[in-house]
Amino acid sequence: MKLLPLLIAVVFCFSTVITAQDSDKEKDYIQLSDPIEQTDEYRVFGSSFNKELPQIALNDLVAKSAEFDNKTVTTEGTINKVCQKKGCFFILQSGGKMARISFQDYSFFVPTNTSGAKVKLNGTFSVKTISEKDAKHYAEDAGNDPDAIKGPQKEYALVATSVVIYK
Repeated sequence: MKLLPLLIAVVFCFSTVITAQDSDKEKDYIQLSDPIEQTDEYRVFGSSFNKELPQIALNDLVAKSAEFDNKTVTTEGTINKVCQKKGCFFILQSGGKMARISFQDYSFFVPTNTSGAKVKLNGTFSVKTISEKDAKHYAEDAGNDPDAIKGPQKEYALVATSVVIYK
């Protein structure tokens, strides 16, 4: 009987260690922001999603970039690459076009394991030229070869206020 409390303590400690090891194996990504809403189908990061904004395909944003420059819209696509350092930006791809998505006021991030996920977002579209140095920095953070970047780069971008990531 005297050994029963000791046996229970040993079993508890052993099961806690195994559980901690299992959860470390499952989480091999970085998630610095919690979703503000979560269902079985999606997670929302940032602020509440605004369904009232005009929905514009990424192809149209790029093709008519002068018309949509500095306009707040909804667009959608697939996450091509995510910043692997902390999820502070991702590359959105749709219909052969790409745009860099960052987050308003650096106020939220997306999980670093969301490449390939379908997303819908609210954000302000812009077109700008970025320096070779900045382009190399973005490439490195996304896990790409920065040495492949030569000279200033034209960038299509959206500063997102809300990102819906579908599961």
